[in-house]
Amino acid sequence: MTAATGEQAVGLTIQEMARRSGFSEPTLRYYEKIGLLGTVGRDESSGHRRYEPDTAARIEALSCLRSAGMTVSGMRRYLDLLAQGAAAAADQQELFAAQARKLAADIEQLQLRLTYLRRKADLWDARVRGDAEAEKRAVDDVIQVVEKFSY
Repeated sequence: MTAATGEQAVGLTIQEMARRSGFSEPTLRYYEKIGLLGTVGRDESSGHRRYEPDTAARIEALSCLRSAGMTVSGMRRYLDLLAQGAAAAADQQELFAAQARKLAADIEQLQLRLTYLRRKADLWDARVRGDAEAEKRAVDDVIQVVEKFSY
């Protein structure tokens, strides 16, 4: 903490933590408010948040989970299970396996959407070139891709 003697403040500021984690400052404040971060220290002189190494490590773990599509409730479940230690290993395994399955399905849908965009680009390329046969093939390809979408 910053003291009147001019010591350097310990811990990361909210701006530094936001840059490091990829979370916005409002998201960090929200996660603190709903209890995902535990106790966040404050600078004694300014009252500003200071993220100590343990809290920073927790935030970085949550950032990885969030970037993999885990919901806030999933992150809360992870933290609850983490607090239980080895006794919750099977539940942790299932939580991560389920999230991996969901992410794999999301990636599959994104791959399909990428294919759709590429087929549409092919269609428009054929139209630009005036190649009616290639355009017909591209239309058929687009239709095949659209039929695979799951909404």
